[in-house]
Amino acid sequence: MSKQQDGGIPSPLTGTESRGESRSDLSRSGVSTNGAPPDTEVVAKASRRRFTAGYKLRILEEVEECSETGAVGRILRREGLHSSHLANWRKVRAESSTDGLERKRGRKPNPSKTLEKKVVKLERENQRLRALLTKAETILDVQGKVAGLLGFNLSDGSNCS
Repeated sequence: MSKQQDGGIPSPLTGTESRGESRSDLSRSGVSTNGAPPDTEVVAKASRRRFTAGYKLRILEEVEECSETGAVGRILRREGLHSSHLANWRKVRAESSTDGLERKRGRKPNPSKTLEKKVVKLERENQRLRALLTKAETILDVQGKVAGLLGFNLSDGSNCS
């Protein structure tokens, strides 16, 4: 809802970006430059921010173009970043292509464990198939004995009597 719709009370928003403001619109006192009070709503559960490779490259290019003193700090404050973000992104960019900027967090997959899991799965399937083969051989053996008792020839299907 807008201010005009509900009698001057702003609706709760999740962040300044949803009102079309950037972080740089807020002064140090906590009041935005357009006169509206800042959003003080506390999010129930914080979520980790994820940055795309394109965003990282854009910020790195913007920072590298800065020539005046304090411009990098303004960019970092505007975007809500820390200087460690820039250091890490520069390091990854130097080590590899942009693929490294999309790197996932957490443990890396262990190829030996995946192979072990696959071997265990295949051994279980092999054991199951061996049990089925044993049953099938038993059934064929019984059918041959029954056919012999009844006088049937299983090779051509004729009656032996």
